[in-house]
Amino acid sequence: MHVTVIGAGIVGACTALELLGDGHQVTIIEPGEPGGRQAASYGHGCWISPASVVPMSMPGLWKQVPGYLLNPNGPLVIRWANIFQLLPWLSRFLLAGATLPRVEKTAKALATILKDSPERHIALAKSIGTPQLIRREGLLYAYPDRSAFEAEKLAWHLRRITGLEWQELDEQSLRTREPALSTHYRFGILAEAGAHCTDPGLYVSALVSEAVKHGARLIRTKATSFRLKSERLEAVETDQGEIVCECTVVTAGVWSKALARLAGDRIPLESERGYHGVIAAPVNGPKHPVMPSDGKMANTPTAHGLRLSGQVELATLDTPPNWKRVDILLDHARKTYAGLPETRDIPVDRWMGHRPSTPDGRPVIGRASCSKDVIYAFGHGHVGFASGPISGRLAADLVSDKPPERDLEPFLPQRFR
Repeated sequence: MHVTVIGAGIVGACTALELLGDGHQVTIIEPGEPGGRQAASYGHGCWISPASVVPMSMPGLWKQVPGYLLNPNGPLVIRWANIFQLLPWLSRFLLAGATLPRVEKTAKALATILKDSPERHIALAKSIGTPQLIRREGLLYAYPDRSAFEAEKLAWHLRRITGLEWQELDEQSLRTREPALSTHYRFGILAEAGAHCTDPGLYVSALVSEAVKHGARLIRTKATSFRLKSERLEAVETDQGEIVCECTVVTAGVWSKALARLAGDRIPLESERGYHGVIAAPVNGPKHPVMPSDGKMANTPTAHGLRLSGQVELATLDTPPNWKRVDILLDHARKTYAGLPETRDIPVDRWMGHRPSTPDGRPVIGRASCSKDVIYAFGHGHVGFASGPISGRLAADLVSDKPPERDLEPFLPQRFR
């Protein structure tokens, strides 16, 4: 078949490669630069973590919402100006994490698409000739002491029941692994199965280039609608006219919401805005990826410097960035690594992007209500990069009517009806 892939982020790139491997003709529709700064794939925390099964919405979170509204410096911020527009999503978000069984169900679902994510990325990077972009050195969670770790018992319970194994590090072992860490941190958890990407933008760009090398067409335009006849897809409509095709996969991140509505599905998808700051060529920083427990941010050495990523800001797509969010990341990093220079003395690259997030923390993977020829693979929130390869495989299975490699029930779009 001729299949269009709408969006060239990590999920779209992996989908295109899988479709080509299955023998389909592929056209990628992407208005921006693949791997460019406009994409969530470009700016995320670089982690490829089987431990990322913990949803944002957890029991008791509703008690903290007033604080999130009032504290502009907290780890999660809700813009007052957008509160009424976000209320439907927020209501579903709080309900999704209201009980332990609900969050356990989400964690187990996420584990099915994350459990082998490092292995899949390692194999994928090797297959396109960029093995150096994926490094498997483990992912470190740093705590002031054991009691701080035990205070997060629910999160680690969810990781335990989904099969994650880890190693505990005492103060000496922690210092041996990361000598630059402040003495404030005296206990660590090393998730040895985890990996990270040293240049996500370059990686996604290389994946799309590989797809083009193997016959995919890349058209720089924006998909705007679908032309259907008797519930069968005839074409995808774009800013540059129609692209005739027999099937399409929507992998357009947060911009997928409007397309899904045109395909008959009201998906509660909002932008969970994330920020990062990259300190170019720092000294006295971490040697491996670290997440300080009191900062909840990923500190990751990359090809361009130390990337500090995190923060969650709920706002509309057109709300201007609040660059103070990057300042918070930088201030915390200076406390985490006492030897870091003052950022006013070194260049810092600042970025803000849109994580496409559903209220229950699970992506949308399945067929549209209007037609079996319109397939969704979007809404991955914090796990899009890690789960890109398996999401691409699952989307390709749907295109070819193959039994999917994973159970799709937790991810179907119809769960929001």
